[in-house]
Amino acid sequence: MTRQPHDQFAKEYLEELLTPLGTIKKSKKVKSEVQEIDVFFEPTTSSISTELPLGLLGKIATTPCLFEPFRNPPSEVEIRSCLLKLYAVQGDILRKAKRTNLSITESELPILWILTPTLSGRMIQGLGATEAGDNWEKGVYFLPLILKTGIVVIHQLPVNEETLWLRILGKGSTQKRAVEELVELPERNPFRENLLEILANWRKNLELRDNLSSEEQEDIMNLSPAYLQQREDWKQEGKQEGLTEGRREMIENLLLVRFGKLDEEMKEVIAQLLQLPTEDVTRLLLNLSREELLQRLRTDSMEL
Repeated sequence: MTRQPHDQFAKEYLEELLTPLGTIKKSKKVKSEVQEIDVFFEPTTSSISTELPLGLLGKIATTPCLFEPFRNPPSEVEIRSCLLKLYAVQGDILRKAKRTNLSITESELPILWILTPTLSGRMIQGLGATEAGDNWEKGVYFLPLILKTGIVVIHQLPVNEETLWLRILGKGSTQKRAVEELVELPERNPFRENLLEILANWRKNLELRDNLSSEEQEDIMNLSPAYLQQREDWKQEGKQEGLTEGRREMIENLLLVRFGKLDEEMKEVIAQLLQLPTEDVTRLLLNLSREELLQRLRTDSMEL
């Protein structure tokens, strides 16, 4: 159950980024047992990826591939399940080719990409995985060549523009920083607007769940910059009425997630927060303790 909101987000997120490059099939069913691949991707052309600012993800998307994004590190059983899906897909492709007298080369068969926030050294060694080398970013591993499987350990990726789109699929501080970088992208970026909406929707879906885990509460905090920016964009475009009330509700929810309850002191600061620019609200709510927040707002009030 804990993976479901992330699964839905990851599928929508990868679809948004990869659709310009080729054909996406989400939750593709494969034979043998009834199984579903999170995302199956077939590139239209390998050259278009160099024209879009997708960095490492664009490099991966130059060949047919299966994406299996994990919210938490996969177990041995989960990795073997991913490999089973890959070979089921490859077998299906080869059977169809045989029926139509087509010849399929090894390079035409899809690659499996496992996306995981972390992976232990024991697991990497057990898989026989090795770092990809100079032509790839740090944090990219390949299983033995014949297995056609790559692993991206997201929290090992360097923090740069090339890795941004994959770091957003991380968790904790890695995801928090990547979301902040996404918000700061220029408005002309072809992915920025739609991805902010996808991230904001993931946050709203999490808020609707009962008995949030500590991890889900952290997700809400990490996604808040995207949520706030989306609302700001709607305000500028005149697309949403009642923004102040919606912004008040968002601030109340953030305070509840951070501090557990809204006592009289907290209720008094909401009006002050509503007067601040979006980026200041994000910074204060995400980084200050309760005492620091109250002191900061009291100080600002006295200066005024």
